[in-house]
This record gives sequence, structure tokens and C-alpha cells, in this order.
Amino acid sequence: MTSYFIKAGSVPDDTAVIPIHICRPKDAPALLANLSPAGRTYAKAHRFNGGSGQAVLVPDDKGNIALVLFGVGQISDGYSDSALQIGALAERLRPGFYEISSAPDDMDNALMAVAWGLGTYKFNRYLKQTSTPPTLVLTDNMRPDETTALVAATHRGRDLINTPASDMGPKALHLETKNLAETYGAAFKATVGKNLLKDNYPMIHAVGRAAHEKPRLLEFTWAAQNNVQDAPSLAIIGKGVTFDSGGVNMKSAAGMRIMKKDMGGAAHALALAEMIMAANLPVRLHVLLAVAENSVSGNAFRPGDILSSRKGLTVEIDNTDAEGRLVLGDALTRASEEKPDLIMDFATLTGAARVALGPTLVPFFSNRKAPIDVIMASADGHKDPLWPMPLWAPYMRMLSSPIADMKNVANSFAGCITAALFLEKFIGKDQAWMHFDVYGWNQNANPARPKGGEIFAVRGLYHWLKDGGLKDGGLTKMRD
Repeated sequence: MTSYFIKAGSVPDDTAVIPIHICRPKDAPALLANLSPAGRTYAKAHRFNGGSGQAVLVPDDKGNIALVLFGVGQISDGYSDSALQIGALAERLRPGFYEISSAPDDMDNALMAVAWGLGTYKFNRYLKQTSTPPTLVLTDNMRPDETTALVAATHRGRDLINTPASDMGPKALHLETKNLAETYGAAFKATVGKNLLKDNYPMIHAVGRAAHEKPRLLEFTWAAQNNVQDAPSLAIIGKGVTFDSGGVNMKSAAGMRIMKKDMGGAAHALALAEMIMAANLPVRLHVLLAVAENSVSGNAFRPGDILSSRKGLTVEIDNTDAEGRLVLGDALTRASEEKPDLIMDFATLTGAARVALGPTLVPFFSNRKAPIDVIMASADGHKDPLWPMPLWAPYMRMLSSPIADMKNVANSFAGCITAALFLEKFIGKDQAWMHFDVYGWNQNANPARPKGGEIFAVRGLYHWLKDGGLKDGGLTKMRD
């Protein structure tokens, strides 16, 4: 297990385990009544009433922590009162061993444990002094192996996003991807530099050719152990722009400041793939990362250029800062050639998505209607929110070009929709596909989501896949 988790029964015999009691306001009086007189007096002196985020560390007669009281507030329709709050508690506790001794009946044990793991995250690669997280004792109803895998995959994804482009350029992301593939026995392949032109990935090459590190398409394939040949197939694609200057249409200084996160789509794709492989889900997996740095030099692609694509479509470049959809286009076409049961792509694609839904609610597009409600339910149940957006075909005319098959960006209206419509042109005929426009970043700290790089939506999607999402029959019919 990791330093923030330990399985029940593995705690050393001479180690104290501190109980945590979690409650809502209505349950606080009964909880306080069961404390010792000294503990009850201490809790009341700190005005503990089960309110959201309240934490009281009740001492014993020697001054050590005897138990922890934590309030999660009233039940509401949002996420602020949910099991994710346990992540905020984990962030505040000192090192030691803890166990959840009581909690509201409406809180899922496994989700509380996941929240704990997510809340202990620290990006300390460049810090001289590092911190030791508190350790939660995982009971069987917390699904220890799965919980540990989900948290580890999320931490890895956060690390990839948080690492600056000086240390997470195309070569470094290449190595990270290869290492993950090899860990799970997946077959890895990389198409790099001029080989992108040779093997017909012209848009990936165009976006990354100006950078000092060569662009590349990274792929790996994996199948579950003892998997049958007719197991459902899933392609997962990630945008891996390791730094986005905006190209010739250069971003402002403020707009460029956190563009190390523009490979966040690749981090999401790897996180979901790792969850699937760690759980040995019965799928045939094809992961593709379109990796480049969008830089400026004498050979950078320019506004007004016309690019060819693997699909055979020509694209007029209206703005070089709309580069993510270009690299994804070639990867989507490649994935479609294998005719998987479903393609999912993840990308830090548009500011318009943030304007529409904010930084933490992920818009997703699906050309299949049937899975949407089930995916929404899974996302809601695991507190990993999504919101469906329309593939509104009439807006495709905004991408029309008089001299090419299409242009890469529309006007200022419906930006995340027109980006999705652009991507849709590069998938195969009748191919089931979903697109997730993720932010990849927490501007502010929230329970279980510290400030900085973030992995959104994939826990809910993992559980949808685990529960048979690829086998429900809803992927064969096109969306109305």
C-alpha cells in the first residue's frame, strides 16, 4: 500500500490508530453524548455541531489525539456536503494512523477512502522539505486494492500536469507513457518527427515542428489477462501539447502562464488507462497520445496555411492557438481505423468550455444518446461531475472555408461546440465517440482537489466501464 493507505490487519501491533467520527448536524448530539465527559466538554468548548468542514482533535489525558470529530454539514443537492469532504480532513491531519469509526449512512465507504487519498496529494518534486501524509486504515468495504489504484492513477496524472514543460516536454511524456505501458505488459509504439509525415500524421507534425523536441504519436495496446477475442474494444485519446505558446498567434503572458497543463488531456487518458489496466477490466484497449509543443520559430505553421490530414480533409489555419484539435484530428482518424466499440478523447481544448460551465464541471459530447444518462449517474454517484453538450450540426457552417474543406476555428460563439464538431469530422463512419473538454487545473483548493493539476471525470467513467458500459447495447445507435 501507499504511505496514505494501509490495509486493516497490517498496522503494527504497537501503533495507535486514531478513530475518526464523521457526522451531520442532526447526529452531533448523539455522537457527543457517547464521548467521555472530558471529551464532550472539549468538543463543546470548540463549538462542534457537525457543521460543514468542522474538525476537532479531541486529546486524551496525556495530550495525544484521542479521536477526531469531523462535521460534513446538512445534505444538499451539491457536492460540498459529500464524501469528498474527507479529502479536506486528510489534508489537515498530522502524520499517523487513522480509521473511520463512524460516518453518515449516506456516505459511501470507498468514496470516503478515495477522497482521503486525493486530499493527501502534494506535488513536492521541487521542494527541499517534503511532508508525510496521514495514513488511513482501509477496511474491506473500502475496496482497498481498487481505491489505491484509483488514487495512484489520479496522483500520477496530477504529477504529469504539475511538472513544468522544462521537465515534461515531448520526450519526458514519451518516457512516462512507455514506462506505464511496460508496467502492465502493453505493446508500445512511437512515431516521431519526420516519421509522422512518412506515416501520414501531417497535422501532428505541423503543430510540433517548430519546437526543439520533436512531435510524436504515442500508442499502446493492452488486453486483460485471459481476455477473449470478442471483448469490447476501447480507444482512449489524449491531447499532449506539453506547452502551448499559442504559436504565431501568441498568447498573452497571463494566458501562457499555466500552459504546462495543455498536455492535461494526455494525463487524463493515461489516468483512465491505468485504472482500467490495474483493475484488469475485460476490454481491449488502444491508447493514443498526440504529443507536441506549440512553439514559434522560422518553420512554425502560420495563420492562412492549409494543412492536410490523415483523414484526407484539408484545414485552413485561422488561428495557430487552436492547435489541440489539429493533433487530435490525426489521432482520432488513426483510432477509427481499428473500428473500436468506442473512442473517448480528452483535451484541455477550449476556454469556451470554461465560460460555459466553469472550471470543475466537464462538458462532454457524445454521438450516442443511450449512454448519456447512465454516464451522468455514474459521474454523480462518484462525485466526478460531467454535463452533456450538444453536437449542434448547424454550427458546422461556422467552420466553412472558401479554399479548404474546413478551417480550424470559428468565431467567438459556441466555441466548445464548434471544436467538438471539428473533431467529429475526423472519426470513422458510424463510429461511437465521446469528447471531454477538461480544464485539467484547480484554480483554488477544494476538498480532495488541491490547487494545481487535476484529473476530472475519469473516476466516474471508470466505474461506468467497470459496470459494463461498453456492453449495454447503447453504442450502436447514432445520437438523435
